[in-house]
Amino acid sequence: MGFILRILVYASVFTGVLRAYQIPWLPCNFIDEKVFYNSEGLVETKHTNREAMLQFGHKGDAPVNPDAVTFLVTSSKLDIRRFFEGSEVDQLACELQRYSTEGIHMRWPVRGEHEYNRWFTSRITDLKSQLTVLGFIRQSTPEPPTGAHDYRNWTAIEDRAVLSTTVVMVVKTQTPKIKASLRSSQKLDCHFAVDHKAANILVEWHKRGERTSLFSYSGQTGVSQGSGVNTKRLSMGDASYSVSFSKMSSEGVYMCSVTVLPLHASLEISLHIEGEEKRVACEADGYYPLDVDIEWTYLEGADVGRRVGAPVPKVLENVLYSSHKPNPDRTLYVSAFFYLKAKLSESGRQFTCTVTHQSLRVPVKKSFTLTVQEPSKWMFIVFSLIVIVAVVGLLFLLRSMLTGRRQHQW
Repeated sequence: MGFILRILVYASVFTGVLRAYQIPWLPCNFIDEKVFYNSEGLVETKHTNREAMLQFGHKGDAPVNPDAVTFLVTSSKLDIRRFFEGSEVDQLACELQRYSTEGIHMRWPVRGEHEYNRWFTSRITDLKSQLTVLGFIRQSTPEPPTGAHDYRNWTAIEDRAVLSTTVVMVVKTQTPKIKASLRSSQKLDCHFAVDHKAANILVEWHKRGERTSLFSYSGQTGVSQGSGVNTKRLSMGDASYSVSFSKMSSEGVYMCSVTVLPLHASLEISLHIEGEEKRVACEADGYYPLDVDIEWTYLEGADVGRRVGAPVPKVLENVLYSSHKPNPDRTLYVSAFFYLKAKLSESGRQFTCTVTHQSLRVPVKKSFTLTVQEPSKWMFIVFSLIVIVAVVGLLFLLRSMLTGRRQHQW
């Protein structure tokens, strides 16, 4: 009985392992590059798309696709597959590239076959959930660095080459694009893992277009600056950034960066803030006969007022129309409307309603310009005071009603 139970336990454990690591290989696009000087003496880079396989196994395994460049990822303390566990294999897009350390050579503390290293990156994206996993791949080599920038003299890789490698660092996000409502709280996901305990790790958050960092943490000193990241969770690889009260100015591209020299990883997370939805209507009234045409168009703010080279206004696609309603004098009424969510990027956009009818010599046009502003702090304070006064007044009203009932019963 004990023997059978032991077999069942082993079988369940083995099944769990297969579920967790059921991806034996992934087809990838290897974007190889060649850096050279052109006829004018300027540096140029030529990119070439090559067929490649990210294959998981052991050193000496036969390649799944002999005609492709095989990156044979052997076992290590870090298995990149667990970061996209649960994803559908046919929804995963894989891209491989060389990685330059800009001529810097530092010994990686985990033992390899050789002392020196060549570096590559793998970017795996779940096309369905938008999960993005950035991994750093290490190939050990006996060839010492030249001391120059490595991208000036990349080592050639044959078409059917098999490169024995390991994954040494991973950074991933489940929220590369976020749409948030005004005044909401948002969490920008960023997790990382390294194949050893890295004392010199540096974690930073930046916002594109701003010079100062939002947050930084040095593993070497244990000192952090800024806010938004729970420093206690950094030891578990959680570097997620929290936006507690989103404003229009919160919109932008945020960058989560993790550095373990000589490697530097950075993932971008786009945060879009949407205001309250408003109904915008254009009405035509008192016309006859029925054939009236209403069209909504718009121009971007940068194009408003341009006389030379001005683009043709774009037609709004999400316009809804009411039915024609009769007036007492037998003329008709109709409206064309759309729902608008204010975005900071759309501030300055000009909307125009054009009404055309056979009774008009020229079409009638009415325009307005969208202005998106940050809610005033004073408005928020006044609104809060109004709510407090209303609640206090309601409490006094309920108290007086209860007191009156008690006196009446007495």
